[in-house]
Amino acid sequence: MKKILGTAIISMLSICAFAQNEISYTVSFPNAIHHEAQISMQIPNVPAGPLTVRMSRSSPGRYATHEFGKNVYNFKAFDPSGKELILKQSAGDVYEIPAHGNSVKITYTLFGNWIDGTYAGFDETHAHMNIPATFAFPVGMDKRARLVKFNYAEKQNWKVATQLKPMGNETYFAPNLQYFMDSPTELANYKTASWKVKNPDGKTQTIHLIAHSNDSQKTIDNYADLLKKMVDEHLAVWGEFPAYDYGNYYFLEDVYPENAGDGMEHRNSTSIVQRTPKIDGYESQLLGTFSHEYFHSWNVERLRPKTLEPFNFEHSNISDELWLAEGFTQYYGALLLTRAGLKTVDNATQTFNGLINAVLTSPGARNFSPIQASRYAVFADAGVAIDQTNKGNIFTSYYTYGAATALALDLRLRADFNLTLDDYMRALWKAYGKPEIAYTVPDLEKTLGILTKNPTFARDFFKRYIYGTEKSDYAKLLLNAGFILRKVNPNQAYTGLSRVNFDTGKAVLPQTVQGTPAYNAGLDVDDVILTLDHLEIKDQATLTKITDSRKPGDVVLVSYLHRGEQKSTNLTFAENPVMEIVPIEKTGGALTKEMEAFRDKWLNSQVKTK
Repeated sequence: MKKILGTAIISMLSICAFAQNEISYTVSFPNAIHHEAQISMQIPNVPAGPLTVRMSRSSPGRYATHEFGKNVYNFKAFDPSGKELILKQSAGDVYEIPAHGNSVKITYTLFGNWIDGTYAGFDETHAHMNIPATFAFPVGMDKRARLVKFNYAEKQNWKVATQLKPMGNETYFAPNLQYFMDSPTELANYKTASWKVKNPDGKTQTIHLIAHSNDSQKTIDNYADLLKKMVDEHLAVWGEFPAYDYGNYYFLEDVYPENAGDGMEHRNSTSIVQRTPKIDGYESQLLGTFSHEYFHSWNVERLRPKTLEPFNFEHSNISDELWLAEGFTQYYGALLLTRAGLKTVDNATQTFNGLINAVLTSPGARNFSPIQASRYAVFADAGVAIDQTNKGNIFTSYYTYGAATALALDLRLRADFNLTLDDYMRALWKAYGKPEIAYTVPDLEKTLGILTKNPTFARDFFKRYIYGTEKSDYAKLLLNAGFILRKVNPNQAYTGLSRVNFDTGKAVLPQTVQGTPAYNAGLDVDDVILTLDHLEIKDQATLTKITDSRKPGDVVLVSYLHRGEQKSTNLTFAENPVMEIVPIEKTGGALTKEMEAFRDKWLNSQVKTK
């Protein structure tokens, strides 16, 4: 009896300690029509010394720095009696309270009118909140639990959708700052469809489609049926679902033409923002974002690079592994829709074709490795710059680069080891994802060596294609599946002059790409082409006509303006480098039984029927 009583006392003391330390927020929307939210934060048990409160400059799922503090104003601090405290703004997103008591209340106004996965947006129809863009936090108190209460009684039919734990009375809980910041929240008159999924161990969880869109319930239900097929193919890759916190996973979908558009993964949910009038009639077009983001509930959210642990909210984490975290996810996002029958094999080959063209023809992939591409994410991932950069010549997206690497590794494992990339992902999941042990690039190499029972192969693959800039022989690899990789227009002349701006009646150049005839001729961004081969260039049709009349190796004179000064140069046409993937049977070749079996095992459903 004494032991039971002692345990109860300890439990009560723990609850009291929790209540004394939790940081609580209240959010209301009295001026939502003008995109404002009013937010207060109560910080109890404040340690002695200056208190620093700040907005985040980064966000889970994003890898560049963002200035969330620019949308915060009327920032004030108060003591428990309501007396306003002296507050210093030491940086655009940092506030310091030099003197305070045991408890401090912070209030501020937040403006939000950008509906995507990174920012916040408020109006009369909904409150769309990415947490780092919405909530300030006290520095040094990351381990404290968070409570947030939403006041929206005046908003007819609004409901809350979030992975945060519901506590009743419109109040929601997060165990710490990291979890809180990773929990997007939507308040709206949304529609929902939910279904149960079961793990091999028999544990049942629920997946929810939350749709804020101009659609009927029937449309939402039908769309959920498509998502079920997609989810089944994801499960077939990994072998089991993650253990979703509180047993739930949420697709938070917001659909409206004026949205910014985005997809942003989180631990037990994903924020999907789409720019169509509604879901109905656009179902197939919208599925790609769902597939990519859902794959992240394994890859990135639990199978996680060490470089992202812990996530730094004061500036962006730099990571070596985004080629796998995002790139492999990009590969599977498209592949699994084909396996689910929601996209055709032609859709898949078009996607793979784009990946191969990007890595074989772009200077970013030619001169920089997948690891280097990953590191550039701190500048590239929705980062904003007003100055011109050389991004087009030094960066190939880690999404694209990584997906092309995944394609090559998948085909290589199938051809040489009777294994698949699915096997590799499951091996990584068991070693690092399920136990949530953050991995490094050497860990990825080690796992590949163990899986193939050939550490030499793993070491060579990583040396050449991950640390290095070599490219796989895609033509040879694709032939195993009965696909031919070939030039779209062999012997066709090519200038490298793409996306020329003719809006002003002048041929104004964009940034020219290293290695193209235009770049080699010394033509550069904002140059104005006057004549090509002595013919005046005022529209795309004329430029195309001249190019089509020439062949690779021909040399023509170009006259142009550079900063107002007329110049001339010689341009030597090259062969059009664009590639295409074509089924061998469409080229007059024979699709062997071995090729057909290889293709079917790769692109057909992996869901085991009972």
